[in-house]
Amino acid sequence: QVQLVESGGGSVQAEGSLRLSCVASGFTYNNYYMGWFRQAPGKGREGVAVIDSVGEAILADAVKGRFTISRDNAKNTLYLQMNNLAPEDTAMYFCADGRVHGLRPDHFTYWGQGTQVSVSS
Repeated sequence: QVQLVESGGGSVQAEGSLRLSCVASGFTYNNYYMGWFRQAPGKGREGVAVIDSVGEAILADAVKGRFTISRDNAKNTLYLQMNNLAPEDTAMYFCADGRVHGLRPDHFTYWGQGTQVSVSS
């Protein structure tokens, strides 16, 4: 019964900030890579950021310098700090776990329900 629950999405203006959280349960959290992905209406799922068990991160070029991924292993929680948001960041954001350190969605097995991020210009 793996469960991933995202929170923290919302509607903001361009250049604003949001902090997303994902609380994991039902598996050995520290044995998995954790990632954030996003999907806009009519578009494919896109990798945003992935982090391993000790904090090494991979970020998509589109978010480098603006987003930071982190994890608190004691709390089984994953975070995504999003700064300087732009309209092109508008999407449903998903938390996922996987066994490979990479941004490809097919490397990840279990997914949360998503949290909506909407950025207006």
